[in-house]
Amino acid sequence: MSRGVSRSGPLPERTVDVAVVGGGVVGAAVARELAGRQVTGCERDGRSLTVALVEARSDVGDGTSKANTAILHTGFDATPGTLESRLVRRGHELLGGYAERAGIPVEPTGAVLVAWTAEELAVLAGLADKAVKNGYRECEVVGADEVYRLVPALGPGALGGLTVPGESIICPWTTTLAYATEALARGADVLLNTRVEGVEHDGGEETVLVTNRGPLRARWVVNAAGLGSGAVDRMFGHERFTVTPRRGELLVFDKMARPLANRIVLPVPGSRGKGVLISPTIYGNVMLGPTAEDLRDHADTSTSEEGFAFLVDKGLALMPALLKEEVTASYAGLRAATEHGDYQVHLDAAQRYLVLGGIRSTGLTSSMALAEHAAGLLAEAGLVTSVRDDLPDPPRMPNIGEAFPRPYMCDDLIRRDPAYGTVVCFCERVTAGEIRDALDSPLPPADLDGLRRRTRATMGRCQGFYCGAEISERLARVEGS
Repeated sequence: MSRGVSRSGPLPERTVDVAVVGGGVVGAAVARELAGRQVTGCERDGRSLTVALVEARSDVGDGTSKANTAILHTGFDATPGTLESRLVRRGHELLGGYAERAGIPVEPTGAVLVAWTAEELAVLAGLADKAVKNGYRECEVVGADEVYRLVPALGPGALGGLTVPGESIICPWTTTLAYATEALARGADVLLNTRVEGVEHDGGEETVLVTNRGPLRARWVVNAAGLGSGAVDRMFGHERFTVTPRRGELLVFDKMARPLANRIVLPVPGSRGKGVLISPTIYGNVMLGPTAEDLRDHADTSTSEEGFAFLVDKGLALMPALLKEEVTASYAGLRAATEHGDYQVHLDAAQRYLVLGGIRSTGLTSSMALAEHAAGLLAEAGLVTSVRDDLPDPPRMPNIGEAFPRPYMCDDLIRRDPAYGTVVCFCERVTAGEIRDALDSPLPPADLDGLRRRTRATMGRCQGFYCGAEISERLARVEGS
């Protein structure tokens, strides 16, 4: 099998050291981590691990990861002592450093958790203590005056708050793409449109993943399949957890609303999650949501009239001025909820199998820590590795964050290449050069949605009404070449 990206045709016969099932942010992080390692302490000592990232969809990050709330969490409100708490804290450190090296846009906005009732106000001190137990010591309980100083546009009735200055917003699309791009540069295969349908064991040291594109043989398997992680786990004969799709609907407001929300506004968390928040986005918008509705359908990302009404009611109470701004888009994502209160990470050494299941919205923050943890668990089970000394530098990802220089703003760049001065999507100021670069990248988009996640094209106020035809034509030219 030739190294690189594969989207169609039968899989040539080949055995890889590790098959990572699931091309979301966690799976891509694991593939990146393992592709940067070499085998030690056996007859294959010094040989680079061969890794395949196996994704059922046509692009990485096209499932739960693309609809993440896009917050780089400090982990202040995790349950102390859990694996999630430890990995979110470690992941915040790792991803923060990696984002700077790879050019992933991050804005350290900070957050304030707002209490609207006496009951919520009474738990703030406990949440501050909880943050300390989680290793985060920067939270501070503040009064209503300080809350309104921090977020003047809040609706009336706030009684106090808890500040979390370390919270940031990040681009989830660029993060997943950076991991997968670096995995490719390190020698991994990215197998798209490859759905795992069954598991067979040959009685030796290999597992055969039965896919829609034919068999894939692997010495080790890591299950990072997100919403499908429970189903894959059952293919290996386990009944450890059940994934329930939890739909979260969100409203995205126009960039004119951004001055209203200069930091993340969090609710006091409840039993079903963190509740409805207001957050600026890395793209210059403001986001309101998510809802939390348990479904049976693992693919239902539709929005609903009920969800819209619920968010409008919440928004009117939280920040009435926000609801006077234009809604640019609405969307829904599915989180991989389980019946357990922690990540479901289980290793079966005899099967040479590791599952990373039940990874909720904090998985974006903890992704690099989960990958590090996975490598350690595999080493304990016999896949002993060390970091290679010939690794390429991390990729420098194109910036799609509004707070950082975009190509249309860079005169020196435009002088060298006028395509960066030719705006195609006027709402988001996306240039012909950016679209060309995305289509020519090591992991190019398969469709318009993939191009949107790489460039922001058609994401603006007109939602592609003016630029959609031209951008689709450029995409079609590449597909037909």
